[in-house]
Amino acid sequence: MNKPETGNNGWRLILRHMSTLSLILTVFLSFPSLATTHKTLFSTEQQKAIEDTIRKFILENPETILESIQKMEARQTHVKEQRVQKTLVDRKEDLVNDSGSYVGGNPNGDITLVEFFDYQCGYCKRVHPTVRKLLKEDGNIRFVYKEFPILGPASVYAARAAIASRAQDKYLEFHNTLMEIKGSLSKAVVLKTAESVGLDADKLVRDIELQEADAGNVMKLNYDLAKDLDINGTPAFIVGSTVIRGAADLASLKQAIAIGRAGKKAQGG
Repeated sequence: MNKPETGNNGWRLILRHMSTLSLILTVFLSFPSLATTHKTLFSTEQQKAIEDTIRKFILENPETILESIQKMEARQTHVKEQRVQKTLVDRKEDLVNDSGSYVGGNPNGDITLVEFFDYQCGYCKRVHPTVRKLLKEDGNIRFVYKEFPILGPASVYAARAAIASRAQDKYLEFHNTLMEIKGSLSKAVVLKTAESVGLDADKLVRDIELQEADAGNVMKLNYDLAKDLDINGTPAFIVGSTVIRGAADLASLKQAIAIGRAGKKAQGG
């Protein structure tokens, strides 16, 4: 059985929610429909005594407050996870078969792994070699690249350029090289990188302009998916019913893949 959190961590949790508890008390005592009642029933001294009693109870019985807070947080987490799982089912096609997202690895693989990333994200760059190693070791993974630029205009431009690079069949080379760049990106850096992998930079610029609306739709779809999946940062990985938020190590990704395959097998997939 799980026990209520105590010690320093417990106090930190109480302090984190103390403002909420105080607000509840204040609202209760000042709510319009109760205002007349409590003023009639309690004098100022009695009202202060009630508040002092509640505060004293909180300080002397932190485990009771912690139990309530933890139960509330557990309920909120459960509701959020249910919403995420519903999205994985309801929006599966958008997640794994959207034509605007490049598919790498083995396009005919038996399991699909999706990554949301930003070309300026340090954690994405850190996990990139791990992803490449995973795809090299397991040749049966279908990998979906979700452009999710959240770190400013340079990230958006890099994502637009990557999407446009598909017209020259250079997406994967361009993507990998952008992920290996150290430091911040700029339009000049993106175009120089494009040239380094054999892209015609002039054509790429024209394609970026021509595909502005289409690329915008691709990114909007990914933003909406991320919101529904409670993804607030990069990188994030999805396989089957598993969502991994953050730079997962190789073992964690392999485990998620194994769970995903087991789930498909159980469903007869």
